[in-house]
Amino acid sequence: MEEHTSKSKALAHVVAVNMGYGHERAAFALRHLAPGGNITVANDYPGIPDRERRLWSAGKGFYEFVSRFKNVPLLGTAAFGILDGMQRIPEFYPKCDLSKPSLQVRQTYALIRSQGMCRDLISRFAERPLPIVSTFFTPAFAAEEFGYPEDIYIVLCDADVSRAWVPLNPKKSRIKYLAPTGRVVERLKLYGVKEKNITLTGFPLPYESVGGSHSPEYVRADLCRRMCNLDPHGNFVAKAQTLLDATFGGRHCAMKPSTPSITFAVGGAGTQRELVALALRSLAESIRKNRITVNLVAGTRPEVNEYFEREVRLCGLVAAQRAGKVSILFETDRPKYFSSFTKLMRKTDMLWTKPSELSFYTGLALPIIMAPTVGSQEDFNRAWLTYVGGGADGLAPQYMNEWLFDWIASGALARMAWSGFTNAPTHGAYRIESLLRGDESVWRSLPIVV
Repeated sequence: MEEHTSKSKALAHVVAVNMGYGHERAAFALRHLAPGGNITVANDYPGIPDRERRLWSAGKGFYEFVSRFKNVPLLGTAAFGILDGMQRIPEFYPKCDLSKPSLQVRQTYALIRSQGMCRDLISRFAERPLPIVSTFFTPAFAAEEFGYPEDIYIVLCDADVSRAWVPLNPKKSRIKYLAPTGRVVERLKLYGVKEKNITLTGFPLPYESVGGSHSPEYVRADLCRRMCNLDPHGNFVAKAQTLLDATFGGRHCAMKPSTPSITFAVGGAGTQRELVALALRSLAESIRKNRITVNLVAGTRPEVNEYFEREVRLCGLVAAQRAGKVSILFETDRPKYFSSFTKLMRKTDMLWTKPSELSFYTGLALPIIMAPTVGSQEDFNRAWLTYVGGGADGLAPQYMNEWLFDWIASGALARMAWSGFTNAPTHGAYRIESLLRGDESVWRSLPIVV
């Protein structure tokens, strides 16, 4: 695997926002492109003007409150429906002109023009002009509005996107888009983005998870291990023997199967942690009997960490936690969290999560067990994940101790791991780097539809 360190020549200012984890997760995979290997967080960087910090905080706080409030009957559903309606992605068919700016786009430009949103950040970047690669639209819109002298790229983080990601006048804009799926490419065209400004790269996955620009060395190794753990009776292997032999040279599952592991990841706002608690209670006896290992991802949320710690105690799993059969991933520092999460994904066999940007992690040969969607964009992520075969809707968490082991015994999760490996792109980060370098040697064609 090629070495990518902060000592490499800086190719771009990599920009994200601290809203949930999705935008920073995509930027984390591109951090080696930035000066010093450091991501710039547009709403929380050293020296950000207080007035601008307050503008960002108001929007972020409202979104996280509504996301958590969604679970409150009637009122929560209504409040979230209003927020989601502003960001809703229209149906793709029949195809029509969708270039008219949405209310959210107009509001974003009002903040940029009247409040100077991101002006300070763009002026700092102009002191060392490099292309801007942003995983959120506001910094990119501001860079164009304030006449930034270098190229401006937006990395899109979902399998389909709303009109909010495209500027007021896309036909005149010079912003370039890095699309994770073919559907996003086609959607951007409907929004009026010029075709020459769209590149299909795939979602950027961390180099540390992929393992090579030409051959995904680490993904192959992880898939080989997962085949042993997720297909104990050889049901999937029997059906896919020829394909597996061609991929691994007949050496797949040469090691002894170990206890399968599942990771539960909740969103940045801590939503759906109650569902994880139900699953943990259901799996408690199997954990004690060493049938399953469980990882709970609290991210950087102290209250979610405390919630999981309490649930571990209530389930009588403290001894199992000491023995490493249950673990909680919690970091106070967001970069450390993304690093720890990346390492965990190479160790786990299954990922339970809502279909957020983590849907694209099926490209790492990870079967995704999908929790209920939160927001319009996650409905499209769910559809994409289903199309590529890398995930399926989870069933009732309170009965996970029954259906999860049925899924393992049938080989269904091994099949999802294989489908993610074969159908979902893994090399988005490599493609983005090669684009910035002007070198397309690592490129392969991707499907335009999904």
